[in-house]
Amino acid sequence: MTEEGIVGEKIDEILLNYNKERSNIIPILQSVQAECGYLSEESISAIARYLRLSESVVYGVASFYAQFRFVPVGKQLIRVCRGTACHVRGVSRVVDEISSQLGIFPGETTPDMEYSLESIACFGSCALAPVMVINDDVHGKVTPDKVKKILGKD
Repeated sequence: MTEEGIVGEKIDEILLNYNKERSNIIPILQSVQAECGYLSEESISAIARYLRLSESVVYGVASFYAQFRFVPVGKQLIRVCRGTACHVRGVSRVVDEISSQLGIFPGETTPDMEYSLESIACFGSCALAPVMVINDDVHGKVTPDKVKKILGKD
């Protein structure tokens, strides 16, 4: 079976967990993204068909919320806080070091699909500023020197 077929089956399985009410659009989008890593054109189309909505309505809802993405992300999703406390404590230098180590900028993914880098407005962990999160692992008081160790590149 092709990768598209497998993804299609996963989406179909997810959809079976929800009734066909429009009010389920966000939970469905969240579930599909959690399973597939992002929202593909195929998934948007399948959700639209299932909920009997146009693709533009489904895409419009998904694109309104920052939590949804439309391109695949790397196995290691690095999110860096850009909030005021992190900014004041030098997060820009941390981002520069991550970019230097991985060769990507916020919003990009390494060609090998190992790392993606995102900027987040605020994690709400100001006492730990600057903060970076790799998948679910929180790293506080990060400095450019600590980046190499955190990424395992020292």
